[in-house]
Amino acid sequence: PSFGFLFDIDGVLVRGKTPIPAARTAFQKLVNSQGQFLVPVVFVTNAGNCLRQKKADQLSHLLGVPISQDQVMMSHSPLRMFKHYHEKCVLVSGQGPLLDIAKDLGFCRPITIDTLRDKHPLLDAVDHDRRPNVLHFQEQLYRLFSLSAVVLFGEPVRWETSLQLIIDVLLTSGYPGNPYHQENYPHIPVLACNMDLMWVAEAQSPRFGHGTFMVCLENIYKKITGKDLKYEALMGKPSRLTYQYAEHLLRAQALHRHWKQPIHTLYAVGGSASLSQDDDMGHSWDNELAPAAAAQCRSVLVCTGVYNPHTEVPLDTRDSITETVFHGHRDFRFDPGLVEPDHIVPDVDAAVDLVFQLENFAP
Repeated sequence: PSFGFLFDIDGVLVRGKTPIPAARTAFQKLVNSQGQFLVPVVFVTNAGNCLRQKKADQLSHLLGVPISQDQVMMSHSPLRMFKHYHEKCVLVSGQGPLLDIAKDLGFCRPITIDTLRDKHPLLDAVDHDRRPNVLHFQEQLYRLFSLSAVVLFGEPVRWETSLQLIIDVLLTSGYPGNPYHQENYPHIPVLACNMDLMWVAEAQSPRFGHGTFMVCLENIYKKITGKDLKYEALMGKPSRLTYQYAEHLLRAQALHRHWKQPIHTLYAVGGSASLSQDDDMGHSWDNELAPAAAAQCRSVLVCTGVYNPHTEVPLDTRDSITETVFHGHRDFRFDPGLVEPDHIVPDVDAAVDLVFQLENFAP
């Protein structure tokens, strides 16, 4: 095969924990009688609250085909390339087995929001019932407790706690518990995974995603300082970094199967093509990956998820961040051409049929 599939999960293969009926039918077409994939396939999800192996096990059960963790790309998977942060003490935000996830990615000294809250009990004061009954004076013991970066894996459970403590870390240059000082700008590095404003589950309307939490964090930081919160990196769909890393995984599969023909086309089923990030964002990860070799990445949107084929494109793209049609992150430039998919199909089964037809591929 000279092409590969990048499958979104939420809204394409499942809604919440409920499989979409067309998914099992589609994947029976993608494997041979021994359960081996006929084309390279990567599952690209913006979820970040579990390890790859757990997600692979879930997908194997839902789709009825064997899937390995090397076929799964979580929103945080590209963090494996940010090796210059792996030895540093970093604050991690999100939910699920955060320490296990961070250590699996290579981080040696991760600290969770809960741990930080335990060390600085006076900082979390929004919920009156969670304020300490007795004033603690151990704060002085942790003045030298320094954080070098903030890693946002996904939406946390208690937003007020995470928002407060992350702001504390940013405004004290990694020494929470100290007085704020805004003269050190830009702040310590922030690496963020999953910019989805909303996502679909069993509810009739989309639910808040990590992108909504990021909107809150960015606006609180700007309201306090008058300056923009800066990201060292943004990963997860639809960033270029994510698709470049996904292509890296597809190539690894082809090499493992001894498929010698180069992969010319990537089909992103359920996702858009990658958007352009602002030019002033550093790309310290570029040398970790081979250059992109695929000639094109084509989007095949399905009508079982968030996508609405009837949404209008804004006339003035300079103001598109405020338009309801563009739910992308603040730091991604809006391009009307990228909102329009290459193909629209009813579901994932129809997507597989379409790609086989376009590629003249007969299993």
